[in-house]
Amino acid sequence: MAQLPPAVEQVLRVHAAFIHTVVNALRDRSQLPDLLKQLDAAEQAGWARLVGALRHVVNGRRDPSIKLGLDEEDSILLDAILRGIDNPATLPPLDAQPDGSAAAPGLAALIDAAARGDAQAMSVLANMAEQMMKAGGDMALLGGRMRRLVNGERDADPLAAGMGPLGRELLISLLDELARLRPQ
Repeated sequence: MAQLPPAVEQVLRVHAAFIHTVVNALRDRSQLPDLLKQLDAAEQAGWARLVGALRHVVNGRRDPSIKLGLDEEDSILLDAILRGIDNPATLPPLDAQPDGSAAAPGLAALIDAAARGDAQAMSVLANMAEQMMKAGGDMALLGGRMRRLVNGERDADPLAAGMGPLGRELLISLLDELARLRPQ
């Protein structure tokens, strides 16, 4: 992801699994039912404008008007998805390590919602964990530990076992964010 402004690169890193999921489903339409479930969950999680634009893309629209009303982050995601449909080589790497401070709030909110029994959050989180496990490295370790986080485990040492410094940083940021959501 060279030559991109740091803010754009960070958005792509944080949402790489989602971008890949959307592009893969649009290139292999047999994956579309799962994508539509994820879009429903994303819409309920507050991403209504992006989901609306993505529904246009699913239906074949590619004109610039589908970006109207999107904020900067959503526009970055939509652009990456459109580029990825045309050329999968442009997709952000799944193994790129996001800055934990940027990824943690969204991931913590999903974990918290899943822990409270939100079936859609659990579905999105399960799919995200699966994508993370495919990425390998620290992301795979974190993806494999999602269930433990949903079940309330908050001890950083066993959760971070085997992770490098960046993975540990992401996990600590995630635990900090979870503590903010549910103070003890």
